[in-house]
Amino acid sequence: MESKALESGPLERLFNGSALAQILDFLTTFREWDYSKSDIAKNSGVSFRTALNLLEKLEALGLIKQTRRVGRAHMYRLDLENEAAKALVALTHELTMIEAKEIVKEELVKAEVPPISTGS
Repeated sequence: MESKALESGPLERLFNGSALAQILDFLTTFREWDYSKSDIAKNSGVSFRTALNLLEKLEALGLIKQTRRVGRAHMYRLDLENEAAKALVALTHELTMIEAKEIVKEELVKAEVPPISTGS
């Protein structure tokens, strides 16, 4: 399988590499653009057949929507008008911030730099 767009996303790390988490990480990270089903599969690092099944479920839940057709390909993107999709974006952001703060702490310990008080 070709390389995927993300090494591993926050949802993939949280849910131990599940295919659904890989697709959701890709769609939340690159939410400004639309993609064909094959592009979503390739960039998520999941098989085309798995992506087809999961994208059907995501569309039924209203998390993704078809945006247009390019030739014979239907294009999809995260539906940012859907409250659950908005919550997924927020969760992904929050997980990323938690991980980033932990990395900063670890690097400060390695460098023996006293932590800076942020007031929170």
